[in-house]
Amino acid sequence: MSNAVSRRGALGLMGASAAVPLLGTGTAAAAPLSPAPGGGGATPVQGLHLTFGRDPARQMVVSWLTDGPVRRPRVLYGTLDDGFGSYAPAVTRTYLDGDSNRTVWVHHAEINRLSPNTEYLYVAQHDGATPDAGTFRTAPGGRSAFTFTSFGDQSAPQVTWDLKGAPALDFFSTPATKDIVTGIETVAPLFHLLNGDLCYANLDVDRVRTWNNFFTNNTRSARYRPWMPAAGNHEIEKKNGAIGMDAYQAYFQLPSTETDPELAGLWYGFTVGSVRVIVLQNDDNCLQDGGDVYVNGYSGGRQLAWLEKELAAARASRDVDWIVVAMHQVMISTSDANGADLGLREKYGPLFDRYGVDLVLCGHEHDYERSLAVHGVVSGSETLTPNPVSDATDNIDATHGTVHMILGGGGVSGTTNGSFFKDGTGKVLTAVADKRDPATGKRKPTYVREKAVWSAVRDLDHPYGFAAFTVDPGHRPGGTTTMHVTYYNVNKPTGELSVFERFSLHRKRADG
Repeated sequence: MSNAVSRRGALGLMGASAAVPLLGTGTAAAAPLSPAPGGGGATPVQGLHLTFGRDPARQMVVSWLTDGPVRRPRVLYGTLDDGFGSYAPAVTRTYLDGDSNRTVWVHHAEINRLSPNTEYLYVAQHDGATPDAGTFRTAPGGRSAFTFTSFGDQSAPQVTWDLKGAPALDFFSTPATKDIVTGIETVAPLFHLLNGDLCYANLDVDRVRTWNNFFTNNTRSARYRPWMPAAGNHEIEKKNGAIGMDAYQAYFQLPSTETDPELAGLWYGFTVGSVRVIVLQNDDNCLQDGGDVYVNGYSGGRQLAWLEKELAAARASRDVDWIVVAMHQVMISTSDANGADLGLREKYGPLFDRYGVDLVLCGHEHDYERSLAVHGVVSGSETLTPNPVSDATDNIDATHGTVHMILGGGGVSGTTNGSFFKDGTGKVLTAVADKRDPATGKRKPTYVREKAVWSAVRDLDHPYGFAAFTVDPGHRPGGTTTMHVTYYNVNKPTGELSVFERFSLHRKRADG
């Protein structure tokens, strides 16, 4: 696509479906866009969203929802220069919501053989329905400058019906849930990381409606750039599969290498430029009982073995400079909320240290906090307190240790920025009871307080925000590469952005 034409301008040129043939011909003629004569009456395209394929420079997945089965779900795509000369069929996944006994249909079209760092237009359609459209840019093919963003704990800004049939808000809904999507589009990153607790559907009366509301809200961004999710504890839904994640696994097609269908898409990795992103599902390894079903240990160690293999390969690669882990529950926290989790410290900490993970991006706590660079544990600590190796907060040498960031201000209510301990301590969940407490339905946690010697920065005043990460790859083999980080507040009541803080990390390139 010509650099003179913006994404929005391209969509303006596309207009309604009748205008699409003006952009080109080719194989598009084999899958006409026009609805059936006299109107199709088919369920419409809903919740259009993108995810990367296994090679983000050459693969993209276009996904959408329907309320019923459809015929010939497909995507036409191309560039303004070449037109809609290419066609990708979609595969359909379904799941049966265990509460309502309603079936949901989700369609995924994987587009292959794309060109790196190129703008594409696409149209999603099935027979009898009006098409919906978007644009995307593929990842660069090698070291290049780009920006990505991240937050967790969003929810869905829509109304639903309560048990008595009266209007009610989706659980944990706030206007910030919508404002933050506008904020992401203001930054316009190449991709976005959504660090768990996507919409809190498991807490709502109508889970299917809440998921639909979530995609209806986020398609304002997710149709233009991949939103890459991590499943959090609120993605675990009772009666939705053996581990409660049938809905999550149906809605997203992710670059997973897991061969067990029950585990597919729950952890995965992808590389953009010189950044390897590794996405984890923490309920497998954390102690806290946070979902509808307690699923600790569900992979039998498969996720942990995969993680070590991934980390070793990434740090050994001459093409990867940065390792970023996205996950939900946290290893650091000074908020009197969920607290840090000893299970994650025990299982992940040694691996993050051994393979030099640069950044760990989380949600779970509904606030913003980040650590100093940490490596190893404080000697004699029963809570495996992360050991700070530098007091630098503005310009951090990433080779010294890992920086953890809690980005849990994605829009959800029940914010915890007002619950930070004021005495320099944090709390760590060290165990849970064997049986559920009848009063709460959860296994009762045991907490131990610790000195938060690792704590660097936290936002006491603002509940909502997200981080943007801009990669400067450097100019020569073996030279310095830098990651510039900006944390934006999404301010009440209008949703305008302001900068809370900026800092940077640097390290030597791996191709030296």
